[in-house]
Amino acid sequence: MKRIWITGYRSYELNVFKDNDPKVKVIQSVLERYLKEQLEQSEEELWAITGPQMGVERWTIEVATRLKDDYSQLKVAMMLPFAEFGKQWNEENQMKLANATQKVDFFANVSEKPYQSPQQLRNYQQFMLNHTDEALLLYDPEHEGKPKYDYVISRKFSNNNDYQVRLIDFDELQEAAEEWTELQREKYEQ
Repeated sequence: MKRIWITGYRSYELNVFKDNDPKVKVIQSVLERYLKEQLEQSEEELWAITGPQMGVERWTIEVATRLKDDYSQLKVAMMLPFAEFGKQWNEENQMKLANATQKVDFFANVSEKPYQSPQQLRNYQQFMLNHTDEALLLYDPEHEGKPKYDYVISRKFSNNNDYQVRLIDFDELQEAAEEWTELQREKYEQ
């Protein structure tokens, strides 16, 4: 069994405010390509483990649950840092979170208490590191954001453990965007 922690920028950090933004399609295509590569390397069970945040984590759930139709060895888990996560979100985003919990194979809270302190977020990061074999972050160190904290702790963890940290940076996203645009152009011309 292989377990991958997948995380990255929140949607607002990428200036994505609608589900149909073309950036979402590009990011999902990159995530899909990565997961397919992992799935085609081995027949062993693969767990894509992510969090509940709007952005890369939610897009990961969408991609992975679609891929499950073709890859029976793929499982999807969503771990919430604390109880009542997303309670302060607007109704639409709370519904999206509820829908995501219905799609995954497993979800749970790392802390059974509602948010009390930043220590719960550090405990969440440590839980994710301890329960996965590697991390995939959609993060560019030249463009800091919330994923910086996950990047720093996962790199530190990888220095002392057999743990790989893979980044998808903005250069890779730009290449994917160009490929995606070309594919759309070809479809339109047909």
